[in-house]
This record gives sequence, C-alpha cells and structure tokens, in this order.
Amino acid sequence: MTPHPRALKPAVLAGAALASLLALTACSGGASADQGGGAGGLKVVATTTQLTDFASEVGGDDIELTGLLSPNASAHHFDPSPADLLALGEADVLIVNGANLETFVDDAVDASGFDGTIITAADGIDLDEAKHITAEGGETESHDHEHADEEHADESEHDHEHDHEHAEDAHAEHDHDHGDLNPHIWTSPKNAIGMVAEIADGLAAADAEHADGYEQRAGDYTERLQQLDAWVAAQFERVPAEERVLVSGHDSLRYYLHEYGIEFVGSILPSFEDNAEPSAADIDALVAAIRERGVKAVFVESSMSPKLAQTIADEAGVEVVDSENLYADSLGAPDSDGATYIGATVHNTALILDAWGAQVDAVPDSLQG
Repeated sequence: MTPHPRALKPAVLAGAALASLLALTACSGGASADQGGGAGGLKVVATTTQLTDFASEVGGDDIELTGLLSPNASAHHFDPSPADLLALGEADVLIVNGANLETFVDDAVDASGFDGTIITAADGIDLDEAKHITAEGGETESHDHEHADEEHADESEHDHEHDHEHAEDAHAEHDHDHGDLNPHIWTSPKNAIGMVAEIADGLAAADAEHADGYEQRAGDYTERLQQLDAWVAAQFERVPAEERVLVSGHDSLRYYLHEYGIEFVGSILPSFEDNAEPSAADIDALVAAIRERGVKAVFVESSMSPKLAQTIADEAGVEVVDSENLYADSLGAPDSDGATYIGATVHNTALILDAWGAQVDAVPDSLQG
C-alpha cells in the first residue's frame, strides 16, 4: 500500500479537453466495468480484470467496486476513458498491479484528481524472485511440485547468488528493452495469494471498521487459491518433464510455467507486451525451436489476434489453439470459463493438457462457480 506512485511512464492528457469530457461523462455514463458492491461502502477502483476479481472476493459487500479494464482487454495499451477518470476521481482506494504494468496510472491519477490510497498488489510478492524467474528465459527447473521449495533451500548461498547474477546478465543482454521484470505476476496462484493478502491489508487499513470482514474473506479465498495450486500441480506432474514445452502468443505466462516446471520455448511476439512486432528472423527462429523441441501446439491469448500464430503453426507443422484462448492478460466475459481468476486458471490448465493429449482430473467443487 503506497501513496501516489510516480514510477510509471505517463501518457499525455490535455487538461482543458479532459475537463470538458469529464463534465459530459458526469451526465452520460459510468466506468468500464462496474462490479457493484455495497451502496455507500468504500469506493474502490481496480485496474486489471484479475485485480477486480481479487478485490471483489476480498471486499464483498463492504466495497463499491469499479474495474477499469474490460474482459479480453490488455493493460499494455490501455487508455482510460473520461468515465474511468471520473470513477477514479471519486474513489477512496485504487488497486494497481505494479511491476511496471500499468503505464497509464500516473497521468490517470493526476488527471482525475484522485487523492485516496493506492494499493500495489505486487508488494505482496518477492519481486527479487520474480526478476530471477524473468531472467531464466526459457529454462525451467522441472521438479516435483511438493519438494521444490525444499530443493531450493538446499542450494548454497554462494551458488544462488552466482546463478542469479549470471541470469540477470543474460537477461540484460537479451531483453534489455523491457527492464528486468515480467509484469504478469498474477499467473502463478502462489503469487496471486500474496497479491490477495496485500489487497486485504490495504482495504483493512483504509476501512478499519470492516477489517475483520476483509480478513475473513481473504482467508477463505486464499484456501481456494491453495486448492487451485495443488490441483494444477497434480495435473502437470503426470506429464513427463521433457514433454512440458509451450509456445504462447507473447511472454505472458512466465510465472505459471515456472511454477509447474513447463519450458517456455518462445512466443509469437518477442516481448512481455502483446503489441510488439516480430522480425522475419524472430519467426524463423521460433519455427526452428518448435520443431527442435517437439512442441505440439501454439497457444494464443484472448487479448491477441490468432492470425500470425496460425501462419507460424502451419509452417512448423503443429496445431494452433485459438478457438478457446488462454486467459493471461485478461479474464474473460462473464459467461465464459475465464470469468474469474480461478476459472481462467482451471481453463488454461485443461486447455494446455488437452492439446498435449494428457488426462485432466475432474475439477473440485471448491474451484467451480
């Protein structure tokens, strides 16, 4: 939880034009996604669809919640509307992902006049570890999920520091245009648990009267996220490590893949963002990697067009999975499998395993609905 952050890249907004638009909006509309909540409760605005879902689970009827991003939209190239800015200006709390994701936040805060509390969900996770995972690139530690932490603890401090520095150097060499942190931190359920805890603490600090309710709901939701993590891990553990290889639309699933020992072979767009342009050399290299690693399918995220993926998959002689997209940058529409974070993660897991020809266990009742 922080006061106004000033570390994100601004987008230029014209003050006079904005004031006119806000005046019109006050008479004509609301923000992108109104999640309802308690009338007269703490007014909360969340940036991404995942954060909106987390806030809804934790806040319940004690908050009046507005989500800025719509289903299947991407935060990488989002411009807040006048309605979004109006909702932000009236809010008590703003929940952001952080980790250099929302490049629009600074100017949106300034333009809207927001003067409330900012909760940065990324503060709930170990960002140094996230940077280390980012720097690993396509390399994963294929290990038994239950003992991963124990094995990591057995490493000597010297070896860990050496490996980390080496990975950071390699990352700086190959991905220097995007900094040293992949912002898609929510894709790992364990990271989601930390983000939920940060949101709960922030809401409790902003609204002490309902702190017990935030804590209780966060605890209940955390139990479900732990069950989700265990279920996903069990699905992938039955797949041989050498067969756990994946190509995605862009580099959006890094933490999910790391968590479950899946090798990231590459992405259609060579970037953390979903609006980059691959070169001919990038495409040739990816096709070669797909063939070399025996990748069975290319997956496309719901926020992206499948056209280029289809071209690459055809050239590599593999399937492209786009009829049921992965939910990475965004959750799905209210009537879709990806309407919630848990639903989206279950959907992604089942979709990947099905494309690999692997068995998927029944989803526990606690993870449905």
